[in-house]
Amino acid sequence: MEKLNLLRILKKAELEIQNSNSLSDLNIIKSKFIGKKSYLFRIISSLNILSKDNKIIVGKKVNFIKKNIKKLLDKRKKTLSRLEINKKIHTEDIDISLPGCRKGIGTIHPINSIIHRVKKYFFNLGFSIVYGPEIEDEYYNFDALNIPKNHPSRNKKDTFWINEKKLLRTQTSCVQIRILEKTKPPIRIISPGCVYRKDFDKTHSPMFHQIEGIVIDKNVSFSNLKHILFKFFDYFFIEEFKIRMRPSYFPFTKISAEIDILDKNKKWIEVIGCGMIHRKVFKNVQIDNNLYSGFAFGIGIERLTMLFYNIDDLRILFKNNVRFLRQFK
Repeated sequence: MEKLNLLRILKKAELEIQNSNSLSDLNIIKSKFIGKKSYLFRIISSLNILSKDNKIIVGKKVNFIKKNIKKLLDKRKKTLSRLEINKKIHTEDIDISLPGCRKGIGTIHPINSIIHRVKKYFFNLGFSIVYGPEIEDEYYNFDALNIPKNHPSRNKKDTFWINEKKLLRTQTSCVQIRILEKTKPPIRIISPGCVYRKDFDKTHSPMFHQIEGIVIDKNVSFSNLKHILFKFFDYFFIEEFKIRMRPSYFPFTKISAEIDILDKNKKWIEVIGCGMIHRKVFKNVQIDNNLYSGFAFGIGIERLTMLFYNIDDLRILFKNNVRFLRQFK
């Protein structure tokens, strides 16, 4: 008998919910069927007088009915809410004296702003701007750049591998190989873009931006490289920063160097890796290294952004904090 009563309650509730015409009617129906004075609530209150087995059986039935009534109420509430909004739109007058909703004007993201600034300098020097794929082949990302099979950067702990041959590129240097395969010297290009490495802290991000640059021609020397990059810093920074160039190692350059800048906390931050293009790289792209020479450099955009805007933590650049981003014009 109890089972019949419960099913009858569910059907009755369903009918009344479907016939309700307003949200206030719906609230009355809710109180009637699942409120504290409802029939279901009285059954729940009297469960203590039942045996343990009957308590479980009746409790499950009541919860089933209650759950279904709630679903019906929620569905009808959404429908009635939409109807009420549409009714207001078509019947209520608009007060044109009220102030309008002001839309915020966006600004260029600081990283994009720095990329534009860097591109402008090299474009004025006659560099072409080229782009390459972010999903790269192992050959272009490692092999053609003279990076050996046992190099740590090939490890799965450092690189995002898609399969045995494809990966998210770890540097924009792979673009130079694609260009050198198709273009004969003289060559003067820069390649901006995103690169990916498994690293994340105050000064590193798993996705970051680089600008790769190469110059290949007859009689290109390390002095040309140093002159162009040091002049770049004179152009780029409004304030004066202390700069140092120190010896380094990269598999794709020989001689290799890194350029550091002393920040306001008296810490050296590496911003550029550079060097003379290795003869094996020339060999891989079939360029005669007896006739031509060249240099390459890679600029870390996030590092420059931190120095230019005096930002201590790189991660804030990727949090989409509007209050933070509004500071940059």
